[in-house]
Amino acid sequence: MRHARAFAIAGLAALTAAAVAYAQSTTMPLEEEVPVETAPLEALTVEQILEGTTWGDPENGAALAATCAACHGMDGKSTVRDIYPSMGGQSEHYMAQQLALFKTGERQSPIMAPFAQMLSGQDMRDVGAYYATQATDTGLADDTVVESGPYEGLKFYEIGQQLYHGGDAGRGIPACMACHGPTGAGNPGPAYPQVAGQPAWYAAQRLEAFREGATLRSDTSMFDIMAQVAADLTNEEIQALASYMEGLHPRPDAATRAAMAQVEVPAPAAAPAPAADGAGEGEAAADGGAGAPAADEAATDAAQEEAAGDQGSAEPAGRA
Repeated sequence: MRHARAFAIAGLAALTAAAVAYAQSTTMPLEEEVPVETAPLEALTVEQILEGTTWGDPENGAALAATCAACHGMDGKSTVRDIYPSMGGQSEHYMAQQLALFKTGERQSPIMAPFAQMLSGQDMRDVGAYYATQATDTGLADDTVVESGPYEGLKFYEIGQQLYHGGDAGRGIPACMACHGPTGAGNPGPAYPQVAGQPAWYAAQRLEAFREGATLRSDTSMFDIMAQVAADLTNEEIQALASYMEGLHPRPDAATRAAMAQVEVPAPAAAPAPAADGAGEGEAAADGGAGAPAADEAATDAAQEEAAGDQGSAEPAGRA
């Protein structure tokens, strides 16, 4: 019996050893994994990134913009105007081009670069198409009166207003509106960007970079245009231009202005002044009829202004 038990244990051990040996010598196929995408050894240019792209898809752009929303807002309005620029109303072409510049490193930003690296050229077009459908952001221009210097007596934004609409022929500075439009909406064809409503600090930062004249872009044609424009601008003029563009917005149409003119603004109550016998009644009657046509005249004026065309205007700080 003792020998039989020993033989049984030895047999079990041999069977276990055989099973382990079989398992070690048998290969089990692994599940196939998705091939890893490899980046090209040579960096792509902006033209190569956007080559073959089609008009952007705003719906896909909206999904991609969820990543952008923390800084630029889903509606394209900066979540913190002192830190981030606004994207609403910007042209698809310009946005795609700038995202490609961030991806290649030709426009440098430690914040934007990693986000741009994740996007394909078509993704960039889609994001641009989405933000192009959003409303333009709005801001206020600085109407502080300049107390000294060549622009003494002007409101600060009026310095920028003069340069934006008229330039300075004596210094060879063209009017900004020639490319960016009277309302700052830009020109989507040659990718001249929208500048209206952009935070003043951001516009000033870009103008200062153009004035310095240094760029990493391989194609400098667009940069050179702005570098030449900004070369002779003073610090005061750059800040004033940026302030004016922040408050720049389309003028309401004639119907809207006429409706605004009809809104009654209650006059402040005044204490009645003592009057001579009979004088109070006559004066009151005269006063009652004097202001009646005011609203109609304002409405007529608003309608007549429409003949001058729909031009941009700046909203100075503090106005309603």
